[in-house]
Amino acid sequence: MTEQQTSMTAKQASRYIGIAESTLRLWRARATGPRFFKAGKLIRYRVVDVNDWIESKLSEPIRDAGAHTQIAAQQ
Repeated sequence: MTEQQTSMTAKQASRYIGIAESTLRLWRARATGPRFFKAGKLIRYRVVDVNDWIESKLSEPIRDAGAHTQIAAQQ
């Protein structure tokens, strides 16, 4: 993917995310993956949509996990 590229093929998007292309295809069918568009018969992913989807999947770090362990040990 080049610096100026604004869209990716399914193969490029799967590599970018770090998953198999078949997983991305399954997510498309289930409408659970990143947004995509069709250019004729070709599937394309906008870089901004893939990045937004990745951001939406981020979880918050678990804070002070040691405190939870200490509380459980005291009970």
